[in-house]
Amino acid sequence: MTTKSVLFNEEPKWLESRQGLRHQLPEPVQSWTYESGSLTQRLRNYYGSGVGVKVLLQCWKTPYLTERRLLNIPSHQYVLTREVLLHIKGKPLILARTVIPRDTVKTAKSNLSKLGSRPLGEIIFSYPKLERIAMGVTMIQLPTWKSDLLDQVSINGRIWGRRTVYGIANKHMLVSEFFLPEVLHEFE
Repeated sequence: MTTKSVLFNEEPKWLESRQGLRHQLPEPVQSWTYESGSLTQRLRNYYGSGVGVKVLLQCWKTPYLTERRLLNIPSHQYVLTREVLLHIKGKPLILARTVIPRDTVKTAKSNLSKLGSRPLGEIIFSYPKLERIAMGVTMIQLPTWKSDLLDQVSINGRIWGRRTVYGIANKHMLVSEFFLPEVLHEFE
């Protein structure tokens, strides 16, 4: 059996974003978690055009159980799964995992399946009818992360993340983003 992720040993535990949760998060985490625009654009506004994307994984595979449930996907169905690291000159800023069902890829006329090293936000925030359907928040401890990844990005404590279901022309996709210490400290 192939791994579902190059980021995680197991699926992270997510909390649904409910009223009041925002104020329980540290302020820099609030700022990133509840950012309404593209995180890539926010990084570019701060760092300039040198923000890069390192693709860690991109292939068709079965998603995690909660991902299937959020996207209403049968257990045997493959989805396009993409995991990336956003960085500036090699300094790791954000890890991201995107799960895109086949119907959503078709609706987007394959723009989503041929991203290469382009940021996902560059594409999806250009769709005029992009909707946020649902959002969740997580705090991931060290044992959840793959040890190979820990060496690459110097994770040495808990990492906060958000997970958003987006709709494009009534087709859904799931984007999970994890804020590395470097990005949270830069914007304090």
